[in-house]
Amino acid sequence: MSVTAEEAGAEAPAVAPGLWESAGRWRGAGIAVGILALTRVVQLLMLVGLDRAIAEPAGLRSNLLIWDGGWFLRVAEGYPSGYTYGADGVLQGNELAFFPLYPMLIRGLSALALDPGSAAIAVSWIASICAAIALHLLGTSLYGRRAGWALVAICCSAPMSVVLSMAYSESLFLALVAGMFVAAHRQVWWAAGLLGLGAALTRPTGAAAAVGLAVAAIIAARRDPAKRWPPLVAAAVALAGVPAYLGWVAWRVGDAEAWFRIQTAGWGTSFDFGASTIDFVTRTLTTGEGWVPMSVALILLVALAAAGVALAGRPWLPLAVYGVVAMVLAYGQAGYYHSKPRLLLPVLLTLLPAVVAAARARPRAAVLAIAAWAAFGLWYGAYLVAVWPYTI
Repeated sequence: MSVTAEEAGAEAPAVAPGLWESAGRWRGAGIAVGILALTRVVQLLMLVGLDRAIAEPAGLRSNLLIWDGGWFLRVAEGYPSGYTYGADGVLQGNELAFFPLYPMLIRGLSALALDPGSAAIAVSWIASICAAIALHLLGTSLYGRRAGWALVAICCSAPMSVVLSMAYSESLFLALVAGMFVAAHRQVWWAAGLLGLGAALTRPTGAAAAVGLAVAAIIAARRDPAKRWPPLVAAAVALAGVPAYLGWVAWRVGDAEAWFRIQTAGWGTSFDFGASTIDFVTRTLTTGEGWVPMSVALILLVALAAAGVALAGRPWLPLAVYGVVAMVLAYGQAGYYHSKPRLLLPVLLTLLPAVVAAARARPRAAVLAIAAWAAFGLWYGAYLVAVWPYTI
């Protein structure tokens, strides 16, 4: 299959039928889900093996529910009514830092007789299946069927793809963002707006996805002014999501800056225009202390370079804008450096050069290259969960 830069950056046609057929219908979707399943099974086996090799194994279920998983389970029980303080009177982070859609789904599934932990894992796994299908449709819509499968394989075996199996919100966010861009590229605006709103109520970076949708809406409105309202309304709905939740937190606590104060108090998260990221990368590459910090620094640099290559290829503008804004938010904030590769997982922009290359390559070469990528990525995520003692 030949993919040109012009095709990569082409706007959606005025009438864009046949995506389901182009993607291979149910067979194509089944292959996408099969690729996801293969990555999940391999990584879970790695996770079990690495866990059993340490002195005090936690067990698979506990590993899938650790760190943010515990926070989401508490959010599913209900949000606090205000700030939380320690015994020394110092402000602490609390559940209000976490956006509501994922814990709401946990709560809903728990009502069907599942315990909260099982419900959290089930929501994440179901969302991963939806994400695989949405990624395949997005890759197919932008570049062709082979690119769709390549996007699923490369994304679902990325170094921090382990969170797709855990009680984290990345799988849900990835499904909503990919689905939103599929709908926008095919000009199904009501779906794009609702999916964009869902993404905005799942993670703060939903704001970046909403900005990407707004760019798609503006392009569509300028192309056909007579039909400008559906895309503009869709963008407005998505853009309202993050401010709505931040406003609700402010109202609940009685402080306009409540969400930001809670984030900073609990996780040291604040926007410093990348100063802490630059300091971490420079210090790590200079001292070479610890292979995990070194690997994170290299991942951040490689992702930045990959984004530059992707932008040079002139990808679809809304996806590019979303990727740039999401990366600015990830690189520009202070906080746990070891969480940044996870934050980059749903960005997609950094994966486009590899996706396009895989779509152009001979099938055997593409499979071997992706398998090598997956061998590292799946092991890396399993190691950080089972062996490395810090949050991701």
